[in-house]
Amino acid sequence: MRENMTEVAAGGAVLAAAAAFLIYITQVTGFSAGSDAYSLIASFRSAEGIKVGTDIRLAGVKVGTVTGMALNPQSFRAETTLSLIPQVQVPDDSTVIISSEGLLGGNFVEIMPGGSLENYGPGAEVLDTQGAVSLISLLIKFVGGGSDPAAAPAPDQAPTQ
Repeated sequence: MRENMTEVAAGGAVLAAAAAFLIYITQVTGFSAGSDAYSLIASFRSAEGIKVGTDIRLAGVKVGTVTGMALNPQSFRAETTLSLIPQVQVPDDSTVIISSEGLLGGNFVEIMPGGSLENYGPGAEVLDTQGAVSLISLLIKFVGGGSDPAAAPAPDQAPTQ
């Protein structure tokens, strides 16, 4: 009898931990069954560093998450679905940028609001986007000295006597 009670208590603890984990995952990814979030579509040349569940921030505050990513076979661009909280209305001249938290930090999607009085509606496509900047390509340009001949130092001249 005592063994059965121990097994029931252990099973209950496992179920409670699983439920807590499930609640945590739905909050982190922004997935919620009762959410009235609205979606925008943004197309990037390079969506390197972001994935489904990546934060969307406006002025440093999380206002949504990336809920979908797919390759457009006609334009060869990464089409992302951005799910935003309904309290945030994005002006239709805003820019969506893939930003980095620093050299060792992760990437996030940043909304730079414009000044328009009109806002994007649900399902609208953001036209002004800027993809991720590859740190590797920047380092290669820096180490290689770039291709700008004006940036090269002038050769030393021999002194005249």
